[in-house]
Amino acid sequence: MNPADLGLPVDVPSTALFTDHYELTMLQAALANGTADRRSVFEVFTRRLPEGRRYGVLAGTGRVLDAVENFRFDGAVLEFLRERAVVDMRTLDWLASYRFSGDIWGYPEGEVYFPGSPVLRVEGSFAECVLLETVVLSILNHDSAIAAAASRMASAAGDRPLIEMGARRTHELAAVAASRAAYVGGFTSTSDLAAGFRYGIPTVGTSAHAFTLLHDSERDAFTAQVASLGSGTTLLVDTYDVAEAVRTAVEVAGTGLGAVRIDSGDLLLVAHRVRQQLDELGATDTRIVVTSDLDEYAIASLAAAPVDAYGVGTQLVTGSGHPTCSMVYKLVARAESADPKAPLVPVAKKSSGGKTSIGGRKWAARRVDADGVAEAEVVGTGPVPAALAGRQLLVQLVKGGEVVAREPLDTVRARHRRARAGLPLSATQLSRGEPVIPTEYA
Repeated sequence: MNPADLGLPVDVPSTALFTDHYELTMLQAALANGTADRRSVFEVFTRRLPEGRRYGVLAGTGRVLDAVENFRFDGAVLEFLRERAVVDMRTLDWLASYRFSGDIWGYPEGEVYFPGSPVLRVEGSFAECVLLETVVLSILNHDSAIAAAASRMASAAGDRPLIEMGARRTHELAAVAASRAAYVGGFTSTSDLAAGFRYGIPTVGTSAHAFTLLHDSERDAFTAQVASLGSGTTLLVDTYDVAEAVRTAVEVAGTGLGAVRIDSGDLLLVAHRVRQQLDELGATDTRIVVTSDLDEYAIASLAAAPVDAYGVGTQLVTGSGHPTCSMVYKLVARAESADPKAPLVPVAKKSSGGKTSIGGRKWAARRVDADGVAEAEVVGTGPVPAALAGRQLLVQLVKGGEVVAREPLDTVRARHRRARAGLPLSATQLSRGEPVIPTEYA
């Protein structure tokens, strides 16, 4: 069974405290003045893409669904809130039975998005929806930033596989989420065993420089590794002299050596030299894996090099310079009561400073040209035009508090590949530019 199908809880007793203090004080005030039950619509979107990005990648939706299911105020959490006097007893009593019972719609995970895209819409009472703001944003902002970086790296790598190996460069739990997001964006495997256990992502790894340094000679280290892991293993060849290491590696493992890894130096030059040397030694099928602080630009620069796979760490798990997507969670409509038939009134922030928003419950569709290539992201609040009815992007994720759209991670990964392929070719350019398609408001 795919672990992603299980809806496993996150590695904490509850997600309820993954929130900001003021979410609870707003709840207390709304309960006191009788507005807490007003039917409300919140939407997640970003006003702009990070500089230089041509498209965004939605990732983390599956983790959001887990977080919503595990958003529970148990005894220990309630006691913490009581001791700190965060809210009053009436609010604590309300929180004790909290279960999200509303509806959530959103772009399917792995889909691409643009400025103004309503990637998630949360509907229910103000009280139950407002509490989810921080945990939703923390997941989507982090995971989508990693997935966008991964997608750019995957485009630059072409058909060559990418290994996620950034666990030691970020928080231990963030590393697991980053590995998942990288897989969505196009990476093929991870070095992080927790990610493999939690999400079923293929895991890989052989040895580091420490293993070579442990032994009296490089030959001894290679001999020990091959004896334990077989000739198909990957030998790290840049601890001392690369040329000598490659010669020794083939002598020890034979021409059936699986791969060599290069982790330093001028990768373009060294890769060419290593390939030539391997071929001269008869190891024509031995692959070359390169690592060493790669990003999408470095990967692109190696397109003509005889490289078979890339390992990426720091730049990936930090979003390659953009560790957040600046997504926001805004109230866009509300009714005057809890009555589901009560009309929704559009609401929006109107202050200056670039933080305005558009009120109203949104729909979104992607218009394509005659060749099926995306040409605009269309967002509206009124009736959906007939021409776009079959191209709507939002799907229901939660209905009446129950998750209805959990899916395997491989399905999400395949969706992103299709979504990226449906964009104009300029989407894969690494040069700076505006979003590859405009957002139009209907």
